[in-house]
Amino acid sequence: MNERLTKIKNDTSQFWTSRSKKQKIVMIGSVLGVLLLATVITIFATKTTYVPLYKDLSTREIGQVKEALDSQGVKYEIAPGGTSILVPEEQVDALLVQLASEGYPQTGTIDYSFANSSGFGMTDNEFNLLKKAATETEIAKLIKNLEGVKDAKVMINVPEEGVFLKDVKEEATASIVLNTDPGYKFTEQQIATMYNLVAKSIPNLNTDNIVISNQFSEYFDLHAATADGTSTTTAEGQLQAKKLVERDLQRQVQSMLGTLMGQDKVIVSVTTDIDFKKENREENLVTPVDEENMEGIAISAQRITEQYSGTGAAATGTPEAETTTDNFTTYNEGATGNGDYERTEETINNDVNRIRKDIQEAPYKVQDIGIQVIVEPPTAADAASLPDGVREDIEKILSTIVRTTISKDVAAELTQDQIDEKVAVSVQPLNGKATDVANEKSVIPWWVWVIGGILLAVILLLAFFIIRSRKREQEEEELSILEEQEELMIEDINEEIETEATMRRKQLEKMAKEKPDDFAKLLRSWIAED
Repeated sequence: MNERLTKIKNDTSQFWTSRSKKQKIVMIGSVLGVLLLATVITIFATKTTYVPLYKDLSTREIGQVKEALDSQGVKYEIAPGGTSILVPEEQVDALLVQLASEGYPQTGTIDYSFANSSGFGMTDNEFNLLKKAATETEIAKLIKNLEGVKDAKVMINVPEEGVFLKDVKEEATASIVLNTDPGYKFTEQQIATMYNLVAKSIPNLNTDNIVISNQFSEYFDLHAATADGTSTTTAEGQLQAKKLVERDLQRQVQSMLGTLMGQDKVIVSVTTDIDFKKENREENLVTPVDEENMEGIAISAQRITEQYSGTGAAATGTPEAETTTDNFTTYNEGATGNGDYERTEETINNDVNRIRKDIQEAPYKVQDIGIQVIVEPPTAADAASLPDGVREDIEKILSTIVRTTISKDVAAELTQDQIDEKVAVSVQPLNGKATDVANEKSVIPWWVWVIGGILLAVILLLAFFIIRSRKREQEEEELSILEEQEELMIEDINEEIETEATMRRKQLEKMAKEKPDDFAKLLRSWIAED
């Protein structure tokens, strides 16, 4: 074992001493570089990156969010100034959804760090485009974290700010289409969470301007303030109720006709006249049990009959009124004073229906309604391309909706012609409908190309110098090996020195091998001379 360790030590020492100074520097630098890279990767892998969760919150609401995070055991940091709160980057989406379901934030805005990709030289239009796209993407990511949502597409419209103070400030709008799991039903809290996420993500966005539907054209609406039937006493509540009625009717007609003609070939508008007068009344009604004979039901009866027959006295008695049916007397009177007397009395107690009604009318009634529909024919420029009878079918459908929607008291007084007048169907091309926008080419600023070119040039130069240095090192190693070999070369002691005698001997040997006859003659001549 000791011999092996000693051998390894000697080999290592020999290998290190045999290296040049430049090779030693490269080897030491490579080891230090690997260690430094591993240290940096470890630091960044274990480092917790905090990003803003909310910004521009009040100190009171920052405290409420802090308590919510403490209850969940989430690490966080309060930014300087106390108006923003930072959380680990990987928990941002889940916390936004969780806190939104609890009603946070009530003020401030949700922070999306989309502006990190912007740089010097970007125009306002490019920045606004990136801002809009990033906001839509982030909102879709948040909504997809909700249970039952497979995918979400978000389209927002943020109006441009006017340059003058007197300009009317328009409101932002948002449309969201969800791809939901089949058969999944959202709870009221989940729907409120989606509305809260969208409303708090976009400035000047009211929940009334948010439309959320799924792939089956089913809408998810917040419960209106008029659900309890009390807010219709205010003007705002009445306007809200009128808007809800018109919106529900418009969606119903749009969905039905869109299925028939195509969603992009039908435009529907609904207007209503609603009576918000509330009436509370009490009715005390008395009706006969037998309405045909106008009689009540007998609950008790008494009948008395008297008869008398004799002579010497005339029958006496006072006749009752002819209109009296309950009490009456009959008598017979003789001419001679003799006679018979008979009296019958009957008393019947009848009872009738006594009805007491406490009536409270509905909070509102639809007094009048108008439905306007524009239908685009299959061939937009040719109105005759619409099949015969389709327009009449649409008018019949809308007339039925009008009759069943209007209050029964009003509908009973209307004729079919009057109801048909409340429906208007127009067949013409929809020139102003939205069309598919061509894919916008990504606009890359010039400075990106400049920086990319510089980086490419630097990479090529580094590669060239690295290859050149390696080639030079290889040549130097080969040259050093040759020099070492030359230093170790020793002259062969057996090597003969080239002289005239040796050259003659080699020629004779060559002649003896190639021309033996001539060589023999030459030898005979030399012997003869001797």
